[in-house]
Amino acid sequence: MNLKEIRDKARTLTKGSCRVCPVCDGRVCSGEVPGMGGTLTGVSFRNNISALANIELNTKLVHRVYFPKLETEILGFKLKLPLMVGPVGGIAFNLAGAISEEEYQEAVALGAADGGIVAGTPDAVPIEVMRTGLSQATKLGGGGILPFIKPWEPDKIAEKLDMCLKAGCKVVACDLDSIGLITLRLMGQPAYPKDLSELSAIIKTAHDMGLNIIIKGVMTPEDAQRCLQAGADGLVVSNHGGRVLDCVPGTAEVLPAIAKAVKGKVALFVDGGVRTGVDIFKMLTLGADAVMIGRPYSIVAIGGGREGVTLYTETLRAQLEQAMIMTGCPDVKEAYAMREEIIYSPPK
Repeated sequence: MNLKEIRDKARTLTKGSCRVCPVCDGRVCSGEVPGMGGTLTGVSFRNNISALANIELNTKLVHRVYFPKLETEILGFKLKLPLMVGPVGGIAFNLAGAISEEEYQEAVALGAADGGIVAGTPDAVPIEVMRTGLSQATKLGGGGILPFIKPWEPDKIAEKLDMCLKAGCKVVACDLDSIGLITLRLMGQPAYPKDLSELSAIIKTAHDMGLNIIIKGVMTPEDAQRCLQAGADGLVVSNHGGRVLDCVPGTAEVLPAIAKAVKGKVALFVDGGVRTGVDIFKMLTLGADAVMIGRPYSIVAIGGGREGVTLYTETLRAQLEQAMIMTGCPDVKEAYAMREEIIYSPPK
């Protein structure tokens, strides 16, 4: 089994809900939410792709970096490369029930573990989607996944935090950007914005349970600072894959300013448009500690199951290693410090 065969199989199983395009850039699926597209015109989805494409790298070849270090540890997660699988749920309504929710979450969680990384698992309506994801934590001995919780009302959040704790998880995430999801509104269970005091209360509840918490959906230095003020242990720079607000910038475009504001003070993740190991490396040079990838992992999980997830991870690992060798970067943790050497800036 290779990635082409996996993608071909996924294209058949998704029945047009995802065309599995040669380049996953949101052009064909614009406005298809529910589905895999970006909201309305799809510009936000496409901006994620173009913002990364606009980052150019310089080679640096006079060095002795033969075997760069890709391993890293973030919030207790030991990763063979600075990568996590982004949370994707609702296979029934977003991907035409290509496989069952249980088959999907198992493939992603166990395939990620086989590849030495960690999978994010989703919170969705109905609650069985979250239970399915959390069941994988038990198979991995607890703590082997990163569960996401949407910004519900306080009692519901506390209930789901307790579910995560009982599953053996030590870190959770809250995707604040999901307040814009059309699918939640269609199901009559919208998520809600949180002011600073409400966000602080959520984080305190998690900390009181002994859980670290990551806040996803940050797109400005100001929001990043507010999340730090509230006590967040980690942030994800994300526009929710372009699925919640039209005409916002790509995450690679806003990441440098956010990294300048909070780098070193909090674990910093980013998602949005990452497709290759070179894309991962670009995000590291822009300030991320690790990267999350969503849609491409959905495709390989559907088309190749657990083995497909592991194969894609290994492909990304090899591409990242090559990028580091070609730029003389000895350690993923040094990419940001070397950014002025690595990122090409044309003459002004």
